[in-house]
Amino acid sequence: MTSFDNSLSVTLSGVSDLPADALKALYRVTGRSTVELREAIRAGEPVYAASLFGRDHIQVAPRLERTVSLLEQWGLAFSIHENADGERDEIPVETMREILGADAG
Repeated sequence: MTSFDNSLSVTLSGVSDLPADALKALYRVTGRSTVELREAIRAGEPVYAASLFGRDHIQVAPRLERTVSLLEQWGLAFSIHENADGERDEIPVETMREILGADAG
């Protein structure tokens, strides 16, 4: 998956695959095929990345939140990274939600 400037991404931790039902649910949220999702999981790459504050922000930001909510619901470990100004930093879920909420207000 492409990494964007000014973006947030979600990467699974400690798993090498997911059951078919979980992959289908992630597909419905992220729009990525189950093959793409499996490859990303196995490679330790983001299962979803959302470019922020661009033309499609209004569509990708809710998908990011739904992806995180699904992973939390399933009890899966994951990390969120913020890419901004050429830097990539891991951030907590609360910070992600603050960033997304700041744009909504």
